[in-house]
Amino acid sequence: MKYFFGCLLLLVSAFTLAQKPVVQTQSGKVEGYLENNIEVYKGIPFAAPPVGALRWKAPQPVAAWKGIKKCIAFSASPVQPKPVPFMVWSKEYLIPEEPINEDCLYLNVWTSGSAKAARKPVLVYIYGGGFRSGGAGCPIYDGVSTAQKDIVFVSINYRVGVFGFLAHPGLTKESPNHSSGNYGLLDMVAALIWVQKNIAAFGGDPDKVNIAGQSAGAFAVNFLCASPLAKGLFNGAIAESGGSILQSSLRPSLHLADAEKTGVQFAQDLQCADINALRKKSAEEILQAKGGISFPIEDGYFLTSSIMDTYQQGKQNDVPLLLGWNKEDIVAGPPVSAAEYRKQLKEQFGEDRSAKVLAAYPADNDEVAAASQKALSRDETFAVQAYVWANTQLKTGKSAVYIYNFNRALPGYTKATEYGAFHTAEVAFAYDNLKQVDRPFTAVDHTLAHDISGYWANFIKTGNPNGKLLTTWDKYTGTENNVIILDQVIQSKPLPGKNQLEVLLQVMK
Repeated sequence: MKYFFGCLLLLVSAFTLAQKPVVQTQSGKVEGYLENNIEVYKGIPFAAPPVGALRWKAPQPVAAWKGIKKCIAFSASPVQPKPVPFMVWSKEYLIPEEPINEDCLYLNVWTSGSAKAARKPVLVYIYGGGFRSGGAGCPIYDGVSTAQKDIVFVSINYRVGVFGFLAHPGLTKESPNHSSGNYGLLDMVAALIWVQKNIAAFGGDPDKVNIAGQSAGAFAVNFLCASPLAKGLFNGAIAESGGSILQSSLRPSLHLADAEKTGVQFAQDLQCADINALRKKSAEEILQAKGGISFPIEDGYFLTSSIMDTYQQGKQNDVPLLLGWNKEDIVAGPPVSAAEYRKQLKEQFGEDRSAKVLAAYPADNDEVAAASQKALSRDETFAVQAYVWANTQLKTGKSAVYIYNFNRALPGYTKATEYGAFHTAEVAFAYDNLKQVDRPFTAVDHTLAHDISGYWANFIKTGNPNGKLLTTWDKYTGTENNVIILDQVIQSKPLPGKNQLEVLLQVMK
């Protein structure tokens, strides 16, 4: 009997150990856990904590550790205001309320098997949030479903707000690269380098890494595609609702010298004579201060010229692109009357150009004007960026481009349906995470999520979204202008609103 119980105890111990997968990284061993037969590792450090003297410095190497580091919970999200649900963005689309901390440079890995011989393609996901907020711990970024498609899913944190993008002459002087700002983008590069060095231990193929991002994450993908620092770190890119190739009011082009002036004013407002004094301020004091830079700049190091110049010269990281936007990708406030809309257009574009805009985005009455304002907000902020990005890549690059329009109006709670296919709505579909979102989804939605996540998985694996039992997604060529419409019925058709985008380009020049 003792022998029986002894054997039983050994079996239980073996089973328990089996539930705690351990992987050796270059810095030390990490322990994860199993979820639906997927190995999950959360909170793996990829850079030293950017605190104290390392605040506003390029990410530094991780200190090696002894023993086994438990990586079973998300790390702190980067410093930002406390997340509060607003409009249509419920808690599933936001970071956890805590922890939020400067010590945030960690990543997460989901894999179907670190011990398997065959190496799997890798997706590195970059969150949105306007470069001012966000984190990898949002429920819609869960990686289990993607990992079940034999893809290693990696989500990363990066610094946001002034913690991630402040430029200052003092920072430039102390930098061996003679630049400052763009620390959040440098965090992304550091994470991609970590992937190159470590992902094979998790069953991933370092030669098949794709990057993907939504909103600010998509803007970041565009920056990474243009940066010489990211060369060779990925071979495919997905940008959902975002791009940075065109200057705009939302993403103005700012050079290092001008950004430094903003940093000087930021320090003066905090009564700090130099960078050392700024670094002594608490994270909360920095967060509450006004001013400073909170978005990428042309710093001469991460970005040596504008993204447009880089692409026009054919110097981009030439990889297959999957780009697109949502029908209600809207950042404007409530619509104004037709008369007020016409007035605003004249103030923005002038007499002649506003007439062209009105012809494309009419204001026959208040109802028509309201629809035009939504379309203009979407096109001016998101659609035109992807449109120009795609066409410029076709002119100077060799890799294929695929464009989507996500038009499915999500079912929702009271008044939520008025937001339709809102900004960020596609993310849960693309990564097969409807289960993470508290909405009354129907069979139509689950079928759509199955197909969209199938397109994304195929693209990550092969650079082509097409596969068995999926509606054919034609390459975007710039002549046929075919895109895939992702709605209750998926169909390939010429780009809707192409003429409007061309008009918008004319008036933006």
